[in-house]
Amino acid sequence: MTKVSVLLATTAVTAVVPSLAIAQEEQTTAPAPVSEPATAPVATPAPVAASEATVAANAAPVIIKYTVRIDAPGDLKELLEDNLDLQRFRDSPRMTREQLFRLVRAAPEQIRTLISTSGYYTPEVSVTFDRNATPAVVDVKVVPGEPVRVGETDLVLEGFAPNPEQPADKQFDANALKASWPLKKGTVFRQDEWEGAKRAILRQVVQTRYPRAQLTDSRATVDPEAHTANLRVVLDSGPEMRFGELRIEGLKRYPDTVVRNLNAIKPGDYYSEAALQAYQSKLQDTGYFASVEVSADLSAVLDQQLATAEGEPGAPATTAASMEPLPLLVRVTENKRKNVSAGVGISTNTGNRASVTYDDLQVFGLRMKSALTLETKKQTAKADLYFPITPEGYNHSIGVTYERSDIAGEVTAVSSIAGKRAWGTPLLERSFTLELLSETKSVGALPKVTSKSLPLTYAVTWRRLDNLLLPTKGYAINAQIGGAVLPVLTDEKFVRGYLRGVYYKPFGASSNIILRAEAGALGSGSKNGVPSVFLFRAGGDQSVRGYAYQELGVKEGDATIGGRYLATASAEYQYWFKPTWGAAVFYDAGNAGDRVKDLHPKSGYGVGARWKSPVGPLNVDVAYGHAVQKYRLHFSLGFTF
Repeated sequence: MTKVSVLLATTAVTAVVPSLAIAQEEQTTAPAPVSEPATAPVATPAPVAASEATVAANAAPVIIKYTVRIDAPGDLKELLEDNLDLQRFRDSPRMTREQLFRLVRAAPEQIRTLISTSGYYTPEVSVTFDRNATPAVVDVKVVPGEPVRVGETDLVLEGFAPNPEQPADKQFDANALKASWPLKKGTVFRQDEWEGAKRAILRQVVQTRYPRAQLTDSRATVDPEAHTANLRVVLDSGPEMRFGELRIEGLKRYPDTVVRNLNAIKPGDYYSEAALQAYQSKLQDTGYFASVEVSADLSAVLDQQLATAEGEPGAPATTAASMEPLPLLVRVTENKRKNVSAGVGISTNTGNRASVTYDDLQVFGLRMKSALTLETKKQTAKADLYFPITPEGYNHSIGVTYERSDIAGEVTAVSSIAGKRAWGTPLLERSFTLELLSETKSVGALPKVTSKSLPLTYAVTWRRLDNLLLPTKGYAINAQIGGAVLPVLTDEKFVRGYLRGVYYKPFGASSNIILRAEAGALGSGSKNGVPSVFLFRAGGDQSVRGYAYQELGVKEGDATIGGRYLATASAEYQYWFKPTWGAAVFYDAGNAGDRVKDLHPKSGYGVGARWKSPVGPLNVDVAYGHAVQKYRLHFSLGFTF
């Protein structure tokens, strides 16, 4: 066999960055042909008799039906079924005998072209046509042979000049970039992975201080006889860019501090797409804006490049040197100041629900959110005022709440006013809350009891999840510590701790396990005088399934009241028989009590259906409560943690 070297020249890859449009000319080198093995058997259609051809020429075209049988390894069979013309046009109502003959004759070359994209350049291809069968049959057989594997990779980085003003740990790490190249030596060379690798490495660069980077050359030299592909990629860094001053467009009714206080990007910082996206996300979360676009203003760079080109004819459009800072441009479309919405729903915890919300984005310069929610077992009215986030990232708010509930025989009415400081990111959230509560509680025929308290609570939440909306891997933990330790507006001093966590572990591509646990403890001289909201009960959709909402706790007559201690745990196995549909089996256990030794676990177990909805996981469970010997339906939507 004669050795043939094939040069695959590909078009230059352009990465489109939200803030910068990166233009690049395409290479025009055409792929060289690949010689096929002389031994590859290719069957051609049987010749048509002269008289038959003469009749066919003078008669109307004969419509023909046929089937295609493909004998090839799994992935290649699927590739051919999706792309081979013989397969795609087999049900065409206008398929004639002559058109079918053309498709059969063209099939071997098309098959070789298709499977070369999967790394097979020396296949044995056989195509036979049985026109006497009813319907006619085209048999395709492919023996792919040995795949072509990646040989040497020559990754050339042009530009990327070190900056003497920066310490070593701040320099661009070219070695790390080269190490991230995904097509390692010995892996099968596939065209889609080759294109994806180039885009990925370019993407890594344009997201950093070199947003004008581009691939100036990329080629794969394939040696079919040696079954190797040697790769060459040339990446030009372009100019190094930094952020400049902040510019805001679109603000009319709201103060610019709403935008400026959230900006963590300082003039002189290196360009970073991640920083732009984080800033844009923060602005979108404020609720002040219908749309937000955060970008680096490219016009300054274009003006500088134009001036350079005019001053030095023939000068390159990009260099590795730093350019003028890019102004940080924020374009916003403001939301309406006032918004009213209403909704209805149902919860297996608290029953039927109707709600009305009213938001006003400009109340004494603050944002107000209010809501009235009426449920079968709980009724709530609340209003909160949010201050603009400070330059240090603190989100301050004050609010008032009234809540009445009738759950498990205990009726409570709580009025509160609270002040809160929150800060952090979705990965690590922290907050301090100081609230003044007044509670009226009644249990059965017992007299009503009133208590007040002034607790301070610190809360922290850690999230390490692959997806905050539909998690399948990772964990989340919430911890709270606080209490009312001073005899100020407090009937009974107490300290309280609470911890809960959830862990997601995937098993293969179609199943995963979820482990969940929570624990709480309260320390006080007496439980009387401590508002019931700081005591513990268990049971319900997000606790021990198979039991009613907060049904597990301390028995007092026919009612269930909160205890000093809480412990629950849950294990759930999910199997996804479709990408968005799955089933689950689970086992929950736990209880609440006034003493640790009273925490005799009550168990619940059952099965459920799962749907990955656009707003989060939808869970429908049927659980059996072992202690009450009853089945209960549970419904929940979304991931709340």
